[in-house]
Amino acid sequence: MRFALWMSAWKLAGALAGALILTLGGSTMAWCQTRTAPATSVTQDRLNAAASDTIDFLHTNGNYAQTRYFPGTQIDASNVGKLRPAWIFQTEVQDVLATSPIVANGVIYVTTAFNHVYALNAKTGEEYWHYKHAMAKVTTSCCGPINRGAAVYDDKVYMATVDAKLVALDAKTGSLLWQTEIADSSRGYAETMAPTAVDGKILIGTSGGEFGIRGFVRAYDAHTGKLIWNFDTIPENSVGVWATHDATDRDMHRDIAAEKAELARTGDPYKTLGGPVWQNPAVDLKTRRIYFMVGNPSPGLDGSIRPGDNLYTESLVSLDLDSGKYVCHFQYIPHDVWDLDPASPPILVDVRDNEGKVIPGVVGAGKIGQVYVHDRKNCSLIRFSEPTVAQENMWSPPTPEGTRMLPGMFGGIASPMAVDPRLGLAYTLNIHRPTTYHVESTPYPGGKLWMGGAWKAIPGEEMSGNVRRSTTTRAKSNGRSRRHCRWSVARWRPLVDSSSRVKVTAGSGHMTQGPARSYGRSSPEPVSMRLLRHTRWMASNISLSPRVVTSIFL
Repeated sequence: MRFALWMSAWKLAGALAGALILTLGGSTMAWCQTRTAPATSVTQDRLNAAASDTIDFLHTNGNYAQTRYFPGTQIDASNVGKLRPAWIFQTEVQDVLATSPIVANGVIYVTTAFNHVYALNAKTGEEYWHYKHAMAKVTTSCCGPINRGAAVYDDKVYMATVDAKLVALDAKTGSLLWQTEIADSSRGYAETMAPTAVDGKILIGTSGGEFGIRGFVRAYDAHTGKLIWNFDTIPENSVGVWATHDATDRDMHRDIAAEKAELARTGDPYKTLGGPVWQNPAVDLKTRRIYFMVGNPSPGLDGSIRPGDNLYTESLVSLDLDSGKYVCHFQYIPHDVWDLDPASPPILVDVRDNEGKVIPGVVGAGKIGQVYVHDRKNCSLIRFSEPTVAQENMWSPPTPEGTRMLPGMFGGIASPMAVDPRLGLAYTLNIHRPTTYHVESTPYPGGKLWMGGAWKAIPGEEMSGNVRRSTTTRAKSNGRSRRHCRWSVARWRPLVDSSSRVKVTAGSGHMTQGPARSYGRSSPEPVSMRLLRHTRWMASNISLSPRVVTSIFL
């Protein structure tokens, strides 16, 4: 179980481990084509219609709205128990899988750690081709060598790499067509997210919030790899409005006077303030806008040297798809010193506003352990859920000796959630991990690990997790409209792993939890997921085996 232990500690030691692993793992590009994959062009029309596609799985999160909802109905409560393994494919890389496989025209495209890509026969598991990225020999990486998946568009497969490159591969042969440098990996930039392909553009953010980067989202030309636009997630004026309360209207216990004095002494810290974007953006094709979550500030636990609200960290942000221009944002945790970022990708669904009117909405969630519902037009907050995990001693600042506060390390909600748009229900995987927060102020180390402190598990306090389904109906509580939990299923261990995520199927309204393995039917409806009944788990919460599995009916 060494991979589970390594991933569980990534925030504390994963960056250093990742750097060491990549230093030892440097290689030249290798490519093996067993035979040509029967790939056909994935057109923009097909990507647009992915939400209703019951055959393929063309996006990391299922569709541009990122609902992680699969419309197939053939797998349901009457036959889910009959699924069995049909084939197993062993990858060359012996490490954690964090990918969502892409299924297109009977071909599965799956990525692994260290940026390998496989094209497999969805029915038999036979390998068509295998691409190995020429990883830089010396680099730093926030999260180790993981990769969250590929994108398909036209006749190409796209992958972003840990050494901050964007590569385009021939979907039929796996051969490298072009490669673009996204950022300088020696300064702490890394790529772990899956790209998003839309209208001739490849959208990508960056990891590195633990290394003093300046985050961004960029659009590259899908055919040439040339940069189209760039948006810095940290503006040159990152101070904001000196907010004293969080999104749920709780006091943040900030020392505004001390922050203003630090700003006058050292200036705006925007150049090293973090703000990574490591989950896919949602795309509203009608309004030509994208929505994404910006992560933690740098250093994560020491706010004394980064005065202000630290815009746009810990925020929902919307941009114009074609120009990359800012449209709106909403910040959940101004001046975060607990690293409780909005880890779930935003989801586009229709919601009810506070007057009961149905409007286009955005649903988000994060490590504070709450679900947020926004107006898509201006990013404003409509309501938020009851906590999905225990919240205690909020928001007590970290101290050198350690401050106990819950949620602890990892959250809350630290992985993608899912929404059933038919029922108006949100499904989340939730983590209870009691932690003390310790601060230790250190200067910017020049692209090296920069946490500004540490988290420590509390001896004797049990870790656990749960799964929740929440309604979108409104109810007034303390003057604020909230989302109420319909049911909750407890787990004895935290639902945390690079591969932990949740999806929903149309078959009997099932919620599904999809880790590194790919489960589905061999024909004609491959499904990248594992299934869960409403009242009990049908599968383990994580998968550590570096392999891809499909299932068929008995």
